[in-house]
Amino acid sequence: MIEPTDFLAMTTALRDGYRNEVVTTVNDHDIHVSAMEVPYFWHFHPDSDETFIGIEGVLLIDFEEGTTELRAGRLLTIPAGVRHRTRPAGARSINLTVERANAKTIRCDAPREG
Repeated sequence: MIEPTDFLAMTTALRDGYRNEVVTTVNDHDIHVSAMEVPYFWHFHPDSDETFIGIEGVLLIDFEEGTTELRAGRLLTIPAGVRHRTRPAGARSINLTVERANAKTIRCDAPREG
């Protein structure tokens, strides 16, 4: 029998203020649950778009041009190749992320200010 997954239960144990785990794979895409109390590094995905779905708290998504707030119940898709960084607005945020299975994550420098 097919059973549901309690993905929120997966967010209770964080290591170093961050957890990102694949919950399931649908066709050729992974669905991750991510809980964060600290910022993630600047990066991009050359081979996959990335969709964020806010579950709890506020996720800030920094781009070269500025920052977008993703609140619970909202969704945002970042096209492949776009440099970004995620971080919680408060003490913690939880989101689901959808991206191509085995998508590459390329760490990069933060954009220059000014």
